[in-house]
Amino acid sequence: MSIKASNITKVYGKQKALDTVSFEINAGEVVGLLGPNGAGKSTMMKIISCFLPPTSGGVVVDGFDIFEQEIEVKKRVGYLPENNPLYLDMYVREYLSFLAGLHRLGKGKKERINEIIDTTGLGLEQNKKIGALSKGYRQRVGLAQALLHDPSVLILDEPTSGLDPNQLMDIRSLIQEIGKEKTVLFSTHIMQEVEAICDRAIIIHLGEIVADDSISNLKKEKKSLEEVFHTLTTEVKPSV
Repeated sequence: MSIKASNITKVYGKQKALDTVSFEINAGEVVGLLGPNGAGKSTMMKIISCFLPPTSGGVVVDGFDIFEQEIEVKKRVGYLPENNPLYLDMYVREYLSFLAGLHRLGKGKKERINEIIDTTGLGLEQNKKIGALSKGYRQRVGLAQALLHDPSVLILDEPTSGLDPNQLMDIRSLIQEIGKEKTVLFSTHIMQEVEAICDRAIIIHLGEIVADDSISNLKKEKKSLEEVFHTLTTEVKPSV
């Protein structure tokens, strides 16, 4: 079991962003986390990545608890947040070298950086400043930093947001390739993307899971995943 979330609740003031959310993701699965804006997707991803503690509940990643073994969890998780924070004044290779030092990659640092640059298609851009790169290549740099320490679990929050069609296809193909070796949980608003990449989808609405199944099962009674999504996320949560 790569990820096991148990009864995760997160409260901000009077707002409940997540309400007793539970799910399990097996090693090697590629799972789409879907939901409207404000549904709780980013909050869930931050909790799994140890960037945000839950109000209650817990998560275990590769057998390690986010509370008791936070460092071990972070070693095993690669995280690309939605806003993809990067040091724009640094050069691509310089940035990856800096991160490799933080991850204490040691003597194999140079070889690992070369491998990741090749994997993410950054070869021609490696000596450019990050601030001079297109949105698509900045996303590749974000993926490179998430993959650099060779995590077993990859958490990607809206990795294709704002990309043009060509850039979108490139990043989608890259995620598909990564998914052959790692457990991937990613969020997106593009239903075709989920159908093309994912084994399964978890749909979250108003902080609760409203569906969790294989893509084929979710589509049994509907023509498309988009129709399933629309049906499940337009229903109003009953008041208590």
